[in-house]
Order: sequence, then structure tokens, then C-alpha cells
Amino acid sequence: MARIEVKNLSKIFGNNPGKAFELLEKGYTKDEVVEKAGQTVGIYNASFTVEKGEIFVVMGLSGSGKSTVIRCLNRLIEPTRGKIIIGDQDVSAMDYNELREFRQHKQSMVFQRFALFPHRTVLENAAFGLEIQNVSKEERGKKGLEALELVGLKGWGNHYPDQLSGGMQQRVGLARCLAVDPEILFMDEAFSALDPLIRREMQDELLILQEKVGKTIVFITHDLDEALKIGDHVAIMKDGEIVQNDTPENILTNPADSYVAKFVEDVDLSKVLTAEGVMKSPRVVAYPKDGPRVALRKMKEASISGIFVTNRKGHLEGYVTAEEARKAADEGNEDISGIIHRNIPTVSPDKTINELFETASSASIPYAVVDEEKMFKGIIVRGALLAGLVKEVVADD
Repeated sequence: MARIEVKNLSKIFGNNPGKAFELLEKGYTKDEVVEKAGQTVGIYNASFTVEKGEIFVVMGLSGSGKSTVIRCLNRLIEPTRGKIIIGDQDVSAMDYNELREFRQHKQSMVFQRFALFPHRTVLENAAFGLEIQNVSKEERGKKGLEALELVGLKGWGNHYPDQLSGGMQQRVGLARCLAVDPEILFMDEAFSALDPLIRREMQDELLILQEKVGKTIVFITHDLDEALKIGDHVAIMKDGEIVQNDTPENILTNPADSYVAKFVEDVDLSKVLTAEGVMKSPRVVAYPKDGPRVALRKMKEASISGIFVTNRKGHLEGYVTAEEARKAADEGNEDISGIIHRNIPTVSPDKTINELFETASSASIPYAVVDEEKMFKGIIVRGALLAGLVKEVVADD
């Protein structure tokens, strides 16, 4: 996996980019630059970082510059100025041979159209990139089969593209990229040609696949729902410029300007916002070795009727109610370890709020947000969910 750092990337289409930059720096718009200088602004001063193993989505309407960005990253389009650092390599300074090596071994690209060879089998299509690299037939067959299995096409290697559905054909395109084991995947409107149902399935498949392979992915889309669903970070573009680069939740709850606000106004927040985005930090926690009176004092000071219990490293142990702590104190118990409720409702940080509504009504205590290692991250108050006060909860954080 490789980290991507882009600094002040610009692309001017025309023979006088200097004039275009002069006008842009004075505040002229993209349309005014075309009118006054005859130059077309593809991208202007785009800067962003894509961390290793994350899905970075560049989103915008037609003509916003999003596809130009991804083509500049591997120099299918030559940038006018700016730096592109991928891993420890300066892609913007590569000569022809270095660039060819980079394209063949470090990155792969999935396009909107599947671009499969109709006269080649599914396996031969999947292994095509390895053939270009002069990998032996036996080795590329092995890696091609492994890639097909990764994308859920095990057993389809001897079929031909016209025997596959659109979604399956796009999986072959994805397998072809994965077979060469690139550090980076560039995906340009990869699911746009698919019907809505297959498109949603492919989005889910991509997220599952990413859990397995952990590639650094730059994904281009014009669809906001798609961007919010799959992106770890989303850059929204307008007229060649990035107007907001943020997490999906921050874009929804804190749009940078009226343009972004207009984009997100109709989004159902409950389907996008996650537990981590709306949770609150617990004011206090108890420890198993705490005495019941210590636990009661902590509850009283925080004005709560129950308290979550963690070990000293922060792993969740369970929950203790004030009533049971009071009873344990009356019975002379020295600690609360014997009254901890260990089977309590927990939720992962990436669970959407919409998924929580179904069980919220039956939960008698707040949800505990825990990660894969049972580290206690925060709490979600049931009442706020049931009232649909997602925005207010976020604002209060």
C-alpha cells in the first residue's frame, strides 16, 4: 500500500496556461477564464492526501474536474503544474520509462466501461496485466484464478465476457487490476454503467473486498450516496476546485458552503451517520475492583442511574445499575465484580444509525460503542435515537 500526497495540482487545457493562472489568481471563474483567455480549467490548485489503505472519493458533477484528477495521478493526462507523490516516488517528475514501470507495477485502473476482450476467456482477461508484465503462463493463471476468487467469480474462468452479467463483467475488470497486486487502485466511475440494484451490490462487494486486501483506492463518482457510502474521505469538486475535503459525516453535518449544503440537504442522515459520529464520551466509568459505594458516588456525581465498567486498559467489562450497587453496599460487598451485567447492548463504531433504530426501543440502557478489541469508545443515548435527533446530538458533541 502507498500513501498519496497531491500538492497544488492544476490542469489547464489550452496553449496559454499562464494567462489562465493569472486570471484565476485574480478571482475569475472557470467560465470567465474561457471567455477572456480561451483556456479551459480542468483542475485548479487541488491538494489532498490519501492515507495508506483508505478509500478516497473524488465527487462532483459533470465538468467539475473529478476525472481529470484521477488521470493526472497516473499521468494519462499531463498536469500543468503541481506535485504528485505516491509512496516515496514523485510521479510528476517521472520520465517515460519510470512512468511505464509505475503504471505496470504500482497502480491499476478500473474504468466505467468494462474494457474486456471479448475473444479472451474470463481468466485470460483477469490475467492480462500479468501477461503485459511477461509473467509466465502458469504463474499468471494461478494469480488470475486467485483474483477471480477474491471478487466472487470462482469457477467462471473458462467463460467468455458475453456470458456474464454487467456486474460480473465489472468484477472481471476489478480482478484484472487485483491480479497484478498493485499498491493503488484508481476507479473512475467504476459502477456508473450498472443498473441501480447491481450498483449497490458492487458497492457492498467493494467494501467487503477492501476489508480483505486493504488497497489504497481513489474512487471517482458523480453520485453523492455512493461517495458517502464507500468513502473514508470525500473531496467534493466544483469548477475544477475542491470545495470540501472531509469525512462523510462532517460533510453531512458541517457543509463548507452553500454549494455543499445544497448537495446534502436531501440525504437521510440516519442511513449515513455512524455510531462513532453521534456517540458521546462517558462522563465516568467504574472498574471491577471498585467498591459499590465508590460506584454509587461516581453515579451520583454524574447524575446517572447506571455506570459502564471497564478494566484499567479501557476494555469494556459490562454495566452496573445504581439499584444493584446499593444492594451490594448494604450486603457489605467489597467490590462490584459480582454484579456486573456482561451481556449488554454494544455496537461497532461504523454501525449506521438507521441500523440501530430497530433495536433501540428494546434497550434499557445506553448503547456502548466498542471496537473490535472491545475498547470502550463511547455511548449512544437511546432517547436521542428514538426521537430522531441525530443532528442535535452531533451539534451537542
